[in-house]
Amino acid sequence: MSRIMSRIRKAPLSVDPALLVRDAARLMPAPTRRAFLRGGGSLGALALLTGCDIVDGPSAERVLMKVSTFNDRVQAWLFDPNKLAPTYPESAITRPFPFNAYYPEDDAPEVDRDDYKLEVGGMVDDKRKWTLEELYALPQETQITRHVCIEGWSAIGKWTGTPLRDFLRRVGADTRAKYVWFRCAEGYSTSIDMATALHAQTQMTFAFDGELLPTKYGFPIKVRIPTKLGFKNPKHVMEIAVTDKYLGGYWEDQGYNWFSGL
Repeated sequence: MSRIMSRIRKAPLSVDPALLVRDAARLMPAPTRRAFLRGGGSLGALALLTGCDIVDGPSAERVLMKVSTFNDRVQAWLFDPNKLAPTYPESAITRPFPFNAYYPEDDAPEVDRDDYKLEVGGMVDDKRKWTLEELYALPQETQITRHVCIEGWSAIGKWTGTPLRDFLRRVGADTRAKYVWFRCAEGYSTSIDMATALHAQTQMTFAFDGELLPTKYGFPIKVRIPTKLGFKNPKHVMEIAVTDKYLGGYWEDQGYNWFSGL
């Protein structure tokens, strides 16, 4: 115990211990969080869990990063690729469906339908670009699922498109790769694990509520992932890449959990 305490008493803390413990607990997967809090949820316990000296702001950031990485690993391990997210009747659809982005609705990118070509890269056999007409010709499915925002609200929408796993197979993706990465028209990017990419409900969405996908909801392509938080559902997708390299993402680079499953 003396070795643990030495990690937090060598210098005056420049961060609020209570806030640090609270933020770390929020990042933990539920089973770990419950055990952590039952054990007192102390700064010493946090030092023991992460193996970090907690003496100042930068060391506190390292603690939170370690907890976040641990959370990602646990969520990935717990993820059941065969478990489906709940679906709903049409009567449950949220109308109007809310717009949500890190920019105002008027700033949503306008993508030219005639000039659009989806880029495909990384660990795939077929790297040719796809026009919208070619994409729209693919077999499509419709799902009515709940979008859950990290800000605390949710809404139910009706999404139509082709399963991402079917598209990955068409382009000869190496499904042993770790990540599928998305680059979007407005500069946004994110990536998902391969197990989620191959999930039956992960969809390249072309239509919303029976109509061509509107600009505010992600035209020309939104990747709908009902097993993850909303910020992991990229809109205005311009490029898909299969890779073993972690490429970060808009929100992930700002500290959001990468896996962010539901």
